[in-house]
Amino acid sequence: MTKTAKNAKIAVYGAGAMGTVLGALLTKGGLSVDLITRNQDHVDGLKKEGATIVCEAENREFTVKVSALLPNEMDKKYDVIFLMTKQRNNTEILTDLLPYLEDDGLVCTTQNGLPEQSVAKIVGNNRAYGAATTYGATFLGQGRVALTSKIEAMSMEVGGFENDEKKIELLMEILSCAGLAVGNENFAKKSTNLAGARWSKLAINSAFSGLSVVTGCTFGEVAKRKKSRKIALGILRECMDVANAAGVTLAKMQGHDMQKMLGGKTPLKRFVAYLVLPFAMRKHKKLVSGMLKDVEKGKKCEIDYIDGAVCKTGDEFGVETPLCDKVVEIVHGIENGLYEISYKNVDFFEI
Repeated sequence: MTKTAKNAKIAVYGAGAMGTVLGALLTKGGLSVDLITRNQDHVDGLKKEGATIVCEAENREFTVKVSALLPNEMDKKYDVIFLMTKQRNNTEILTDLLPYLEDDGLVCTTQNGLPEQSVAKIVGNNRAYGAATTYGATFLGQGRVALTSKIEAMSMEVGGFENDEKKIELLMEILSCAGLAVGNENFAKKSTNLAGARWSKLAINSAFSGLSVVTGCTFGEVAKRKKSRKIALGILRECMDVANAAGVTLAKMQGHDMQKMLGGKTPLKRFVAYLVLPFAMRKHKKLVSGMLKDVEKGKKCEIDYIDGAVCKTGDEFGVETPLCDKVVEIVHGIENGLYEISYKNVDFFEI
């Protein structure tokens, strides 16, 4: 039987904030999807009340009845698994998921950073796909999450990892159902440059997610305040330099050439970028880093897979990354009780 969006067995594994939004939109779009998470209270809320998406940027909310499971309740093999957990546990999680993946099934990772290689290592190159997402969400619990990006700004750009990409059309069909559910025809995008899409997203995350942890600010506040705005622009330029050294051409973000708009080297272009940045981030101004939420709860965050990934790749290609290095240092210091989350931490940066 030819797999289609309507007959495919689909799972969202890691139905936290981002995963609950995706699972709810896919379900709202008419697909049969299992939302899977280890959070018992969240599963109970999803089963009892459904998934409630609080659209903060639009002052409304909606609820979708969904199928929610704990991992130990999984009882079938899936054609498509959207992997939306933290990247730190990929080896363990993917090994556990292998028995629940069809032989011709695929895993599409939406994780931040550069996760495809770790996925392919477990499931095989031919079954590893990736999606760069451009929306943010905050976990509220018991079936409720807050969508912090405007619906019109949401997108998922999908591509294969060193494979023939035969399953791209199925992924596009599935994700298009989510877009249609909320009237966003641009939600699903086919990537011809997955590495470029990953690096464009990594640059934004390195600048804004990293600084959100360091300062405790929203993305909008980071872009608005003078010192953090300069640091964010510096981090973006570091990411662009590393990507270029690695032979990667950054993909456009929401139709804009980020490198052309924000990566200029001359004083005039840097001044223009400084003026433009708050406007470039306005659709995501209420977004707070998920890493900040983790650190506030006393958990280790994924900074080594965000700014740390830039540092590691920079070392491989001989590109200095002092600002990303400092973000990693401060975030680990916060995790270990050496620093507090405070805007005053921007004073540790030389910019």
